Amino acid sequence: MSILYLLFLLLALGCMVLLDRRFTLFFWRDARRAALVLGIGVAFFLAWDLLGIGLHVFARGTSPFLTGIMLAPELPLEEVFFLAFLGYLTMVLLSGAGRMIDRGRERA
Repeated sequence: MSILYLLFLLLALGCMVLLDRRFTLFFWRDARRAALVLGIGVAFFLAWDLLGIGLHVFARGTSPFLTGIMLAPELPLEEVFFLAFLGYLTMVLLSGAGRMIDRGRERA
């Protein structure tokens, strides 16, 4: 049992928090709305994963880097953190890109 993958996911999430804080992009702009958006996104993709698992489309596979903690058959603990990272990354990128586009328009 290893926690290496989970640690790297947590490290990546921490980096997103630092970027978000530095540039006030997502959670630091409106924490309640950000939590709602991220929560709905993670719930949607968890439901998607569970549907795929139920249809035998998704399978966990084997890796020595996973903790081995399963939340459901074929659904490792790390999947929740990966989905949170993916959603957070998307929102930080969209917020940052929107801000850059707005600044470009102001200069033109």
